[in-house]
Amino acid sequence: MKRLGVLDTAFLRMESARTPMHVGGLMTFKLPDDAPNDYLHRLTERLRAHPFMPFPFDHKLHWPASRAMPPAWVPTETDLDYHIRHSALPYPGGERELGVLVARLHSHAMDFDRPLWECHLIEGLENNRFAFYFKAHHCAIDGMGGMQLVKTWLSPDPDDRHSPGERLAAANAERAARRRPEPPIQAPRGLHEMLERVMTGSKVRAGTARDIASTFYRLSQGGENSVIRAALRTPRTPFNVPVTAQRRLGTQLLERNRLSEIAHATDTTINDIALSLCGGATRRYLQELDALPDRPLTASVPIGLPRTDGKPGNAVSGFVCPIGTHIPDPLLRLQRIHSITQRTKEQMLCVSSAALERFGMFGIAPLMLGQLTGTLPKWPPLFNVVLSNVVASKERLYMMGAELEAIYPMSILFDGYGLNLTVVGYADSVAVGYTGCRNAVPSLQRLAVYTGEALDELEGALKPGRKRRAPRKKPQS
Repeated sequence: MKRLGVLDTAFLRMESARTPMHVGGLMTFKLPDDAPNDYLHRLTERLRAHPFMPFPFDHKLHWPASRAMPPAWVPTETDLDYHIRHSALPYPGGERELGVLVARLHSHAMDFDRPLWECHLIEGLENNRFAFYFKAHHCAIDGMGGMQLVKTWLSPDPDDRHSPGERLAAANAERAARRRPEPPIQAPRGLHEMLERVMTGSKVRAGTARDIASTFYRLSQGGENSVIRAALRTPRTPFNVPVTAQRRLGTQLLERNRLSEIAHATDTTINDIALSLCGGATRRYLQELDALPDRPLTASVPIGLPRTDGKPGNAVSGFVCPIGTHIPDPLLRLQRIHSITQRTKEQMLCVSSAALERFGMFGIAPLMLGQLTGTLPKWPPLFNVVLSNVVASKERLYMMGAELEAIYPMSILFDGYGLNLTVVGYADSVAVGYTGCRNAVPSLQRLAVYTGEALDELEGALKPGRKRRAPRKKPQS
């Protein structure tokens, strides 16, 4: 049995009927030119014939007699007919029909008596395409791990017709051939050596504690640029209310080169621009509801940490960043956000990965306590929206000859925190995925559309003489 880590167990304990703690991804593919009529049926059968999910997705959870102890992963038989499902969209098979279906699938909690994952192949998507929706519990995987997993299923070669399971088996065999045998752990030979090991471990823990205290001190400095003070000044918005179990999905596809040109011209980063576009979109959305606070909204920005041990689960820290919703000018908003993120990165570079991971636990502890006691929506919010940014691949990828078109992520919501935004860079595009509570964020697709229009506005502010794109019609949803 392999026990779950502290952060993994935290995501598990925050599971409730209204806040299922699974993450997901919606991928759209173009069918190969030579695809037979039963291509999706054949793909489904290949997935069932060659298991493509690594540990811990071939295990299920086992709780010890004392619920105070963390659970463990135990081997189990996997019913692939249950986990891999073949669905079809109602006519006309457009983006709206796909979004409605995937939002419904994402709203359903997982069966904890089985391995914690599901895969849905969805045919009938317009323009000779199909969709692949995958979800897994957050206790087993984080955003970076999920993206790495997806990449093992895909190939940069359009002529590679191996299934994801066959590719995983080949990768495992190659990894096993390269792996060096681990030296056996030697038991202490005497009292002196035992005390030396204990003291060494204590020094490491003491150093980590000092790093954590130092991190809190650094992040509290900087006046308006202080991320600790920003979290404590987060305003309450319509997003910060008790959530229901039902979800909505909003998507937008942006051209990577447009973001890269802005980043180069302003000496900022893609992540800065994503935060700025989120600020512009939420500003407009809340203005239309007559609910825009005077103080800036804030975003919780997770940071994936390197996993040197190769283990599954979560390795993450993060910080809270104001997103400039009080600033009408999009260029000034971007500059303000960049000054905050730049200072925060410099402060966090001085901290070890171990300390950053424990710092992340301090951040999630209030959410966990409030969630378990049912009081989280009554507490002052620490942030308004979660914004993650991950990179899938800079090259085109294929699954059994089908070209991956885009990846739209779907994430978790906490009680009192009804909006999540994840940005995925892939090839020459950047996919924006909003996950929202159906009740807390009505007409969610407007936020996605406004994100695209915020990019138009930022380009217009950067190049005043440039002709702006024609405004889109107000979305109906």
